[in-house]
Amino acid sequence: MTLNTPSHVLSSHDVSSLDDTLASLDLAGRLAFVAGLGGRAVFTTSLGIEDQVITAAIGTHRLPVEVATLETGRLFAETVNLIHETEERYDIAIKRFYPAQDDIDAYAEKFGLNGFYDSVEARHACCHVRKLVPLAKALDGASFWITGLRRGQSGNRATTPFAEFDAERNLIKINAIADWDIDVIKAHVLAENIPVNPLHARGYPSIGCEPCTRAIKPGEPERAGRWWWENDEKRECGLHVAEAAQASPLPAASQR
Repeated sequence: MTLNTPSHVLSSHDVSSLDDTLASLDLAGRLAFVAGLGGRAVFTTSLGIEDQVITAAIGTHRLPVEVATLETGRLFAETVNLIHETEERYDIAIKRFYPAQDDIDAYAEKFGLNGFYDSVEARHACCHVRKLVPLAKALDGASFWITGLRRGQSGNRATTPFAEFDAERNLIKINAIADWDIDVIKAHVLAENIPVNPLHARGYPSIGCEPCTRAIKPGEPERAGRWWWENDEKRECGLHVAEAAQASPLPAASQR
């Protein structure tokens, strides 16, 4: 399969064909195939266990894929430390994208620094400032966005494809380990001695910002510890759902 057209003019048939092709390859093969299609490929990592598997494959096979992370300013110290450890282990540079201080100040003025606990609107606004705006910068000019989304992470992600067109960002989204379950991931991490966040061993299967993440209880789904005070079982930050297209609840500096 060869894709010679920009991502924004690819047909649904092209994306479907890409999805089928990726399904037949292993992880390294999927990443190498996408990197060979032309255009800029960016992998955004949250340093979770599945993302570490992808980063390890990129670094081990020296693939021409940019690795970026959203340094929200509210990450666990363990996550920040893992960024440095991963860079050294695989001899790669993980580019940090930070929220604008003006945006943070505007948020705090309207909602309070930790106002995200008070309402869904305030929580979405915080995610917008600390994640969505920096993500837009990370993906600016990219043809392919590689993610660590998996079908087993939540019911909301149960039908995650390997390739899909992201109309909001005008690029092709590649979910390189969509079919990997957590047991396969853990076995791979052990076999390859891949560095992972120590919080995983303390009951945090899904790790985001520190104020918004708790350890899960026995029997809870993987993402139950994210924004645990909200009742919506499909709660997301907006990176991977249509929330990303909604207007920001406050005038972010980057939009002024």
